[in-house]
Amino acid sequence: MASTSLQCIAFFSSVIGWIGVVVATATNDWIVTCNYSITTCRKLDQLGSRGLWADCHLTAELYHCKPLEDILLLPAYIQASRALMITASILGLPAVLLLLSSLPCIRMGHDPGAAKYKRFQVGGILVMILAICTAIATIWFPVCAHQESQIVTFGYSLYSGWIGAALTLLGGSISACCLGRSQDLLENRFYYSSQGSSTPTHAKSVNV
Repeated sequence: MASTSLQCIAFFSSVIGWIGVVVATATNDWIVTCNYSITTCRKLDQLGSRGLWADCHLTAELYHCKPLEDILLLPAYIQASRALMITASILGLPAVLLLLSSLPCIRMGHDPGAAKYKRFQVGGILVMILAICTAIATIWFPVCAHQESQIVTFGYSLYSGWIGAALTLLGGSISACCLGRSQDLLENRFYYSSQGSSTPTHAKSVNV
């Protein structure tokens, strides 16, 4: 029962965290370069935000974004952050599928418990790599942006990335490291015989 609970916590933490990472990757509110709470920006009456893909500005009643298309002229930290966040977003799909296929309620033919346990560990490792990539990108980007413009505050995209990194790190750690001897527990779960019998039987214990 404890193993099942840990697996469910790991799965849902990883899925929710991955969604946060995708949101952070796709949106452009990583840093706010000018905020009404700052005196100089009150005078300018201008709000600006910057992300991985565009610089956006709000002046009077006009909101416009300038895409960051010239890759060769972009600062290195933006290019690196893009690469890390895209890698994290792509890794999330196979990781979530591996975790989903390894849940106790999912059966794939005569899939042995040992194979499911290994898949769950591999999925957890991928989720941890995802979390590390996200953490590096979401810390490096605002630090370098602050060195450039001096006046920056954090946008919702960064918060989404930080929450996503924390949740995926939690889910990946549980999946890869904290299930203990769950392989034995998975081998000993109830299964139905192939002859169509309605009486559940126990699998043989694994010999260590």
